Amino acid sequence: MPQPPRRLPPQNASAHTPETLIARIRALMPNLAPAEQRVATEAISDPAGTAAKTISDLAALCNTSGTTVIRFCRAMGFDGYPQLRLALAAAAQAANADGERAVGSDIGPRDSLSEIIKKITYADSRAVEETGAGLQPAPLGAVVDAVVKADRVDIYGVGASAFVAMDLQQKLHRIGYTAYAWPDPHSALTSAALLGPQDVAIGISHTGATEDTIAGLAEARRNRAVTVAITNFPGSRIAAVADHVLTTSARETTFRSGAMASRIAALTIVDCLFVAVAQRNYKQTMRALERTYAAVQARR
Repeated sequence: MPQPPRRLPPQNASAHTPETLIARIRALMPNLAPAEQRVATEAISDPAGTAAKTISDLAALCNTSGTTVIRFCRAMGFDGYPQLRLALAAAAQAANADGERAVGSDIGPRDSLSEIIKKITYADSRAVEETGAGLQPAPLGAVVDAVVKADRVDIYGVGASAFVAMDLQQKLHRIGYTAYAWPDPHSALTSAALLGPQDVAIGISHTGATEDTIAGLAEARRNRAVTVAITNFPGSRIAAVADHVLTTSARETTFRSGAMASRIAALTIVDCLFVAVAQRNYKQTMRALERTYAAVQARR
């Protein structure tokens, strides 16, 4: 039996920018009621057209009520519909200035190789830019604090997310931190069962619904480790078992070309986390990098 959507965390409209608003609506959609999702779909597909509509026109177009539109606005962190209209108009203007309508659309069966290249590279670059724009210093700083103090860092991820987990493990290990990536779900659970309050567990899942990754992070939390989720959907199930959530901004497109974008977005967060951790103990980091570089230099 399908589970009801998880309650959305409080949103702050001031955190939205014209460049990140649409990505944020897309990320929060799974946790909206069906009628609110119809409003969100219209806002995403035609920001300029939505901004030009009255609340009654938008409600009629989405086969819902004005009250539902207001609920959607508040779920996004806006006081009301006028504020949402202004934000959508600004987002549409930013997208047009960036040429998103031309190359940000889905891949079609008649697209040329040139068009495919443009659309994929655009999706990847936008994933990095939107993830960086939406990544707030406060939650990232809290995770950095936890990792710097940790005796051990466990990192969980399966499928494509396993590559991201291994990248973070390699980076942290190279500067002297005890870190392990566990792509095998049984090994992840076994490791999580041995964690404690002095440890950190990081789960990576684009959808936030990957059962194996959620299970590992939940087990780590049961053992009072500090838990961190890296996901595209802040209201997803993995966020429910995380003390801290770091959100990516990547969209899925035809043939899952967005799968590369989701991986790049997660790697962007990994790089920000790693560099911030490395900076905290600058001298120790430089010594570790020099020693590890010297150890493998002869084999390059």
